Amino acid sequence: NISYSEFAGYLSLPTDDYTLEVRTADGIITVASYSAPLATLGLDGAAITVLASGFLDPIMNNGGPGFGLWVSTAAGGDLIPLPLTVAEEFARLQVIHNCADAAAAVVDVYINEDLAIPDFAFRTATPFIDVPAGVELVVDIAPGNSTSAAEAIATFLYTLNADGKYILVANGIVSATGYSPEQPFTLSVFGTAQEVAMVATNTDVLVMHGSTDAPVVDVAEISVPAGTVVNDLAYGSFAGYLELGTADYALQVQTSTGTPVATYSAPLATLGLDGAALTVLASGFLNPANNSNGPAFGLYVALPAGGALIALPLITNVGLSEADDAMSFNAWPNPANDVLNLSIDASEAYRASVTLTDMTGRIALQVPSALINVGENRLTIDLATLAEGLYTVSVSSDKKIRTSAVQVVR
Repeated sequence: NISYSEFAGYLSLPTDDYTLEVRTADGIITVASYSAPLATLGLDGAAITVLASGFLDPIMNNGGPGFGLWVSTAAGGDLIPLPLTVAEEFARLQVIHNCADAAAAVVDVYINEDLAIPDFAFRTATPFIDVPAGVELVVDIAPGNSTSAAEAIATFLYTLNADGKYILVANGIVSATGYSPEQPFTLSVFGTAQEVAMVATNTDVLVMHGSTDAPVVDVAEISVPAGTVVNDLAYGSFAGYLELGTADYALQVQTSTGTPVATYSAPLATLGLDGAALTVLASGFLNPANNSNGPAFGLYVALPAGGALIALPLITNVGLSEADDAMSFNAWPNPANDVLNLSIDASEAYRASVTLTDMTGRIALQVPSALINVGENRLTIDLATLAEGLYTVSVSSDKKIRTSAVQVVR
């Protein structure tokens, strides 16, 4: 809060190199930033006077000298200008861990040899963070609990544009054996990322194919229906943002010939995602048996705030024919409160278990297996222990599985 013509009194500073910012008294606006290299100039033991000098607006002051910080030493003579510092430029970056190889389940990420993201787990994302722009960034991926970037299993070089927004997705296989196909480990880059939707009443969805053994796919919306919304998306590629009205959708993953692979619920309205921009990733393996029994295929959502990826609830399972009526069920009421009723129709007898998983894929409730007889069977599930939210209900036997989405309200 220093005013014109005032002295602030001496600052007793250790002799070091400093950066001084001149700010408005409320701290909101930085007028200018200056380098004060006291150590570099060998000013140990010196007493100096630093003056704010000149005009912030020379045009309004007869074109007089511009504003600056100037130093007077005890020896007198010409005042010494403190040099303006070059403003550091930044880009915004989100990193998503989508590498399903067990050897990279947890990694450390180094940027220019500094540990930037420790213990980064599969199917998690960072928030958007500021990173230096206009300079080369060396990104090293090392095993979790590493001690330095020298332990890196992969290294990548990037130079980001100032004020740009980027998403980096870790995909591929690290291990030499046990996975087929062996897509090489890489960081897939999307250079026009968004942190919010372009229109406040929409949800903008970026789609990324990160499943190493999945073919080229289409994504169709089948509840409105809006038809094909993503066409011929290959592994490692982004489809660009879909500007969707915020509603609840059903997204069907199809082969490029239109054969359904799986259908997922995308409850954008139920989750209150108005104005959000998010990334939906194809993650895991279509055939876990050929990939060291790794995590199964699914669609997962990364939010700009980061954290664990959110699993979209499965409506129709991979490889399960819609015409197969050996197992089917209805769940009601939906939304449910304390009790969920299941009506299971079976054309053959089997033992089945019922599982409820939350939006992160965590098992929230496991019901002991029960004998299902031919015909209609009724089960009642106590939901009293569940928090409010959206869940996937799965009824499974040793050969088949059926799923549905149910909302729990309180």
